[in-house]
Amino acid sequence: MTNELTDRLAIRDLIENWAIWRDAGDWERFATVWHDDGVMNATWFQGPASEFIRVTKEGWAKGVSILHFLGGTSIDMAGDRAIAQTKMTISQRGDVQGVACDVVCTGRFYDFVEKRNGRWGVVVRQPIYEKDRVDPIDPSARLELDQAAISKFPAGYRHLAYIQTQIGYKVKLDMPQLEGAEVEELYARGKAWLAAKPR
Repeated sequence: MTNELTDRLAIRDLIENWAIWRDAGDWERFATVWHDDGVMNATWFQGPASEFIRVTKEGWAKGVSILHFLGGTSIDMAGDRAIAQTKMTISQRGDVQGVACDVVCTGRFYDFVEKRNGRWGVVVRQPIYEKDRVDPIDPSARLELDQAAISKFPAGYRHLAYIQTQIGYKVKLDMPQLEGAEVEELYARGKAWLAAKPR
C-alpha cells in the first residue's frame, strides 16, 4: 500500500470518527480528531475546537439534538496537508413555534487537515450549506412558519438558522453556500493552504 493511499485512508477515518464520536457524545475521543489549534465554524458557533466541545456538551445537557450523516469524500493532497470535502447532512430536532420538527440541511464539510508528528488532524472545519428543509415529526401537525423572520436567513440554511434562532442561538449569516462570494473565498483559501504546504 502506498504512503498516499495510507494517508487518504487515515484522513477518511478522521472524518468518519468526527461524526461518530461527536454524535455519540464520546468527547474524549472526539477531542483527538483535532489538532490543538483546531477551529470549528458552524452556523451557531465559530471558534476553537476545545470551546466547541465544551458548548456542544452544554447543549447536550439542555436537550439540543444535532446529528450528522456522511456521504462520499474527495481529498486534495499536498504533502502533509490536505483539503477534504465530504457530503453530509445535518439533522436538528426541536420545537418550531410549539411544533416538534426535524430540520435537515444538506451540504459538505470542507476540512483543512494536516499531518503533524505522524498524525492527521483537523485544523479548520468549515461546512458549506447547500439546501435544507423542515418537517413536523407528526405529519398531521400544522406548521406555520413566520415568513418574514425566515426570509432574513440565507437560502442554503434558512430553516436550520430559523430553528437554531428559536432555541436561542445567534446564527452567522454569511456562511458558504453552494454558490456565492463566501464559497469562492473558501475555495481560494483551500488552494492557498495546499500551495503553502510545509517543507
